[in-house]
Amino acid sequence: MRTRISSAMKTGALTAAVVLAIATAPVAAQSVDAVAQFYRDKTVTIIIGSTAGGGTDLYGRLLARHMGKYIPGNPRIVPQNMPGAGSIVATAHLYSAAPRDGTVFGSALAGAILDPLMATGTRKYEPARFSYVGNANLETQVCVVRRDAQVKKFEDIFSTELIVGGSGPGSALLLYPLFLKNIFGAKVKLVAGYPGSREISLAILKGEVQGTCGLNLSTGMAQFQNLLNNPEVHILVQEDIAAHAVLQKAGVPLAGNFLKSEDDRRVAEVFYVQSQINRVFFAPPEVPADRLEALRKAFMAAIADKDMQAEATKASLELDATAGDKVQALVSRIYATPPAIVERMKKATESN
Repeated sequence: MRTRISSAMKTGALTAAVVLAIATAPVAAQSVDAVAQFYRDKTVTIIIGSTAGGGTDLYGRLLARHMGKYIPGNPRIVPQNMPGAGSIVATAHLYSAAPRDGTVFGSALAGAILDPLMATGTRKYEPARFSYVGNANLETQVCVVRRDAQVKKFEDIFSTELIVGGSGPGSALLLYPLFLKNIFGAKVKLVAGYPGSREISLAILKGEVQGTCGLNLSTGMAQFQNLLNNPEVHILVQEDIAAHAVLQKAGVPLAGNFLKSEDDRRVAEVFYVQSQINRVFFAPPEVPADRLEALRKAFMAAIADKDMQAEATKASLELDATAGDKVQALVSRIYATPPAIVERMKKATESN
């Protein structure tokens, strides 16, 4: 039986809602004022966990140019590169050494966020404890290969060796080739130790290596002119479970279609979740809640900013943001992965 609500009850409820709004408005205003007072005349540092010129660097500097006007108090934002060990150096710094007051946040390769999950030893940071500001773009990882390499199509990689460049421990440019080798059975020879994606891309053009795998599509588009129709290189495969619409239309095969078993697919689904945190920005743990909320709102506002959008388009950078609270929940889910799958991922990214 439905309950009938009298007009008096409706009026009472409306009055209560108005009173509540009036009562809470000063509190919200005070919170904004407190955040503005804190940030006024301050400098906020974005720690970029890569060398200059790579995709992580481009996104970090782009955000630094536009986000400050959306933070209450309009602080100056300064980018600072801190490369090393596939962003692990920067990530560890943000966890243990950076101020926890909202004046420092950073960006890192997704592999640094997953590294403690898959590392055989202990790590000095817990990714689920970071204060996530947001993710700037959902990425697709690809293998980019010289056109004169013997591997012409993805099927060739199961019978013909492909020499690829990789960077430091924990980076996608090292983990993804190993994953192809150990889960898919690809004949990949990895030449690791390059500082970052920019250096690997230059090495490909010079002929030092034949390609790279685990490269973010947006980075590839920025570093190789007209990537989909480049005369020197081409995209060999999409490294994911779900296809990127543009690459699918261009006929680039999907790695997920080459998995051999359902167990392999379950491992790949967790491993490839990196595509959802590949342009991730995060602050140290325990940042005051009002300042973290201000950073999250400013992040999303900057991504929607017309000037930032125009600059990103000019630089061939895609923007498809995920809010900080959703990123926080995603990382928590990643670190709740069943131990059996985690163990298989560890083995899949070991260099034999």
